[in-house]
Amino acid sequence: MKEKLKQLCEQWKTELLENVRLSEHTTFQIGGCADYWAEVASTGALSNLIKFCQAEGLPFFVMGKGSNILASDQGFRGLILHIGKGFSDMYDDGAEITYEAGMSLIRAAKIAESKSLSGMEGLSGIPGTIGGALYMNAGAYGYEMSQIVTGCTYMDMDGKMRTMEAEELELSYRHSWFTDHPGIILSVTVKLTPGDKSEITTRMLDFLHKRNDMQPLNFPTAGSTFKRPEGNYASALIDECGLKGLCIGDAQVSPKHAGFIINRGRATCADVLKLCGHVQNTVKEKTGYELELEPILLGEQTGA
Repeated sequence: MKEKLKQLCEQWKTELLENVRLSEHTTFQIGGCADYWAEVASTGALSNLIKFCQAEGLPFFVMGKGSNILASDQGFRGLILHIGKGFSDMYDDGAEITYEAGMSLIRAAKIAESKSLSGMEGLSGIPGTIGGALYMNAGAYGYEMSQIVTGCTYMDMDGKMRTMEAEELELSYRHSWFTDHPGIILSVTVKLTPGDKSEITTRMLDFLHKRNDMQPLNFPTAGSTFKRPEGNYASALIDECGLKGLCIGDAQVSPKHAGFIINRGRATCADVLKLCGHVQNTVKEKTGYELELEPILLGEQTGA
């Protein structure tokens, strides 16, 4: 199978790497090795790799910037399909812009700013891709992807291109159609509002300062660790339970913002899962709220 995979990648001019450390490709800087890593450069390559994996029974996982992922210490026994520089163009038609899925959300927001288009200011500091942002309906500071998305293109598991309109995307808090159904987002179209560039820039800078002041950006994280429970905030509940600063191994509930689990340097996936489990159990016991993990768990998880 390995030789067939190599030949297929050569045919489609796709770089194939072996035994790639996921800790080097996730913002949490945690995770063992993936057996294979493909730098996907075209829809043709992606379609053929999907078909190959399904025919050969090879597990695969689609990754952008790895900003909302907790990867297993045991790594991933399969192929990572990396949607990055090969899918990072944009096309605009006035206030409507189509971004390819591999473009960073930060760059997408800067492009909107350069065109004096408002609607992405609060999203401008989120360290993921535009495709990942749609997948989880990312949001911050009152901004959310659902407010600006008009549609997307994606690839189904037969390797065919499909389109979907906003009303079909089932966008809600940290949820989209893609969180429940298989499909690989290829591009996202957003409708923005013309505005004053200096005001847009000021708002972006204000949100950046807030993020720097409130969040533990000097440590590796996967972003917010727990989803917001209905009627409350995860960080407030964790703080109320006296868990801020708690450590297991090198995983810690951030002393700066209790909604973040941070990697103090050598945290393992097992450390993070044990800490998250302790936080969830304590919050449930003391407040009655059930906290749900926000990051995607990649690979076989042990040690929880």
